[in-house]
Amino acid sequence: MKRNNWRSKEKEGWSNRRQTHHPNDYRRHNHCSFTERCEQEEPWNSLNAGTSNSGSSSEVCHSSPVPELPGFYYDPEKNRYFRLLPGHNNYNPLTKESLQYKEMECKRLKLLEEEEKQKKKTSRAGLNSSLVLHKRQLGLLSSTNYCRLVHELKVNCMQRRKVEIRSPDSSVTGTNNFKLIVADTACERIFTVNDVEHGGCKYGIINLSGLGKDTLTVEMYDNLYFTNRKVNSVCWASLTHQDSHVLLCLMGIAETPGCASLLPASLFSNSNPGDQPGMLCSFKISTAWSCAWCLNPQADNCFSTGLMRRVLVTNAMTGHRQTFGTSSDVLAQQFATQTPVLYNGCRSGEVFSIDIRQRSRRGHSWKAVRLFHDSAVTSVRLLQAEYYLMAADMAGKIKLWDLRAVKCVKQYEGHHNEYATLPLQINEEEGLVTAVGQDCYTRIWSLQDAHLLRTIPSPHPSARDSIPSVVFSSRLGGSQGVPGLLMAVKQDLYHFSYNSDNPCCP
Repeated sequence: MKRNNWRSKEKEGWSNRRQTHHPNDYRRHNHCSFTERCEQEEPWNSLNAGTSNSGSSSEVCHSSPVPELPGFYYDPEKNRYFRLLPGHNNYNPLTKESLQYKEMECKRLKLLEEEEKQKKKTSRAGLNSSLVLHKRQLGLLSSTNYCRLVHELKVNCMQRRKVEIRSPDSSVTGTNNFKLIVADTACERIFTVNDVEHGGCKYGIINLSGLGKDTLTVEMYDNLYFTNRKVNSVCWASLTHQDSHVLLCLMGIAETPGCASLLPASLFSNSNPGDQPGMLCSFKISTAWSCAWCLNPQADNCFSTGLMRRVLVTNAMTGHRQTFGTSSDVLAQQFATQTPVLYNGCRSGEVFSIDIRQRSRRGHSWKAVRLFHDSAVTSVRLLQAEYYLMAADMAGKIKLWDLRAVKCVKQYEGHHNEYATLPLQINEEEGLVTAVGQDCYTRIWSLQDAHLLRTIPSPHPSARDSIPSVVFSSRLGGSQGVPGLLMAVKQDLYHFSYNSDNPCCP
């Protein structure tokens, strides 16, 4: 009897547990506590966590408050669970990928709506134009720190406007998707690589001189130079004068080897057809993942290409080559300007430097500086003093390294990357770091303290073939240009301009 009574009580307890565990009750109970937690954490997130209102606060509030069941999906609108299917089905096409895409798209549309309504706040506690100006007048801020804080306020208030692209050939504009854009030293021009519908790439140069506060019109000079090969890397080259050429690394296909091509910028202009375009040359190489041009006088007219397990340094005038063997593919490169030293980022996660004045060697004896990431390094950028180097990898980590102490001194959180080769931009004068993630969000950090200032959603739905390419400068169009962010995505070009009408901006 006692045993039977104990079993009956045990069954009754388990039945009560099953009855009390209802998704709707759990949702109501946890929704209140979750909302209260969001309200309590919102000031800390917006002031101290390094994200703007379009950043992490939106991500936190979109977390599912109901328990996750393996193989099932909870629909909050219908208040019930649905079974996840391994593939597509005509009757119930619920897959993990489609649900993730739907959630990301809802988040993107909500952030775009917030931007249009100008729901912006300052990204730091108590930071506003009056406080910054008052501290400057009292002498509490140096001119450098004052300019940096002003740029932070301006960046947080940037507004998106579509740019009209004009071309002598009306069939060129609006027909091909932008793959990447690269600005020259003065930010007067951007070199564009566009994907062609039937395969391959097409190139052009956009003149930014027409980009102003009142007019948003730029001129694009296209050229018939076309290739059916993939472009892996692009950089500006100063062969005859500053930014006189463009260096492209093309992949090989079938029996055609890869090559590094130097295209004169005069090819992409409205000059007479009879004008000499300048020096046009191509160097046959194996598949190149990266390239860089050297501006140091000791290695004049030299460029580097990062290949499969080796680095190739070539003199564009003489054709002389130096080869440095490595243990991994070189995915990112940049030359120092004060010395002829080349910094390389590898698929293995290693970052190392080469003094190209030495002879070609094998092994590791010629590596002057060696740093290590946990994932493949996709971008390396030197700061102006060349005491610090910033590197980004495929794990979404962005680290600032002290080259003298050989250690990481800062880490910039929020970047998203899993497998793509994504560039990293540093604007040291403005004190900003800009990067586009694989999730198609553009993020801007403070260079000084790694504070995430703003997260900008893409105007187009997120996809692998629609990752934006951006250029940020305080002088877009030259010395008298306008500040802001230039974003190329799909077939459109957008300018995120500083807005002086916003009360949070000085």
